[in-house]
Amino acid sequence: MLLNYNPPRFPYLNIIYQDDDLLILDKPSGLLTVPGKDPKHADCLIRRANLVFPTAKIVHRLDMATSGVICLALNKEAHRNLSMQFQERHTAKEYIAIVEGYLEPKQGSVDLPLICDWPNRPKQIVDMENGKPSLTHYQVLSTTDNASRVRLTPVTGRSHQLRVHMLSLGHVILGDRLYAHPEAKARAERLQLHAHWLSISHPSTGESLTFTAECPF
Repeated sequence: MLLNYNPPRFPYLNIIYQDDDLLILDKPSGLLTVPGKDPKHADCLIRRANLVFPTAKIVHRLDMATSGVICLALNKEAHRNLSMQFQERHTAKEYIAIVEGYLEPKQGSVDLPLICDWPNRPKQIVDMENGKPSLTHYQVLSTTDNASRVRLTPVTGRSHQLRVHMLSLGHVILGDRLYAHPEAKARAERLQLHAHWLSISHPSTGESLTFTAECPF
């Protein structure tokens, strides 16, 4: 359930790249990728995109609180091709996050299966028996004021994967309204998680393309 949904109005649609097949956008934090069930949650990234590009379709999603690079397809063939790339993990993604505390070791991996915590959905939990395989690599970029700036590279794409994997290490992402304790939640006005870059193959030419969105924090 979304309370007081008030998505940012500017920039209304931040286009990184567009051609006949692809639409690459920089999604702001606070904007849903797709509409919610409540009519009050109709404003979302795909609706805004469709006002300009009526054929645009979502290929993958970012959490409402997460900002950064997201890929849309502009025709059926491109959508099929790109969806397969994400499904078969032929894409590469990198996120930037600020987490509580100082991670040790400064580089590593989290390999913990995740499943929806149904009584508390949309939250996810680690479940060693029933969870879906989930793998994240991390590297500390810098530290300051009892916080670490980290590069997160997800191999799988589970819902809330990066947020729960950092939580499992005892280093929750600052500003996380779902998983952070009150002090860590209060340290940032928004979730400190940003999809920094995305690498895909062009659905028509096969050319390797990498798109970047500057981190806003």
